[in-house]
Amino acid sequence: MKRRKWTGREKLSIVIEGLKGGVPLGELCAKYAISQTLFYRWRDQLFEQGEKIFENGGPSKTEERLRMENEKLKAMVGELTMELKKSEF
Repeated sequence: MKRRKWTGREKLSIVIEGLKGGVPLGELCAKYAISQTLFYRWRDQLFEQGEKIFENGGPSKTEERLRMENEKLKAMVGELTMELKKSEF
């Protein structure tokens, strides 16, 4: 069976959905094809590391600047790729 890579955002979304309690945990895990053990591991990580979010008051200016720069660079790569593909025809 091929293992799936989950992003942090996906993990957080699944854990929050489980914590809301609208769906039994077994059904939630079946929906996302994960084990209950994995769900509990993610939940515990959130509880252990969640406080770090509030300690610093969010991302630092450097992190935010790097995120913005990364977005700009990705956009440039996309534009250059499109130009390259147009010139090939």
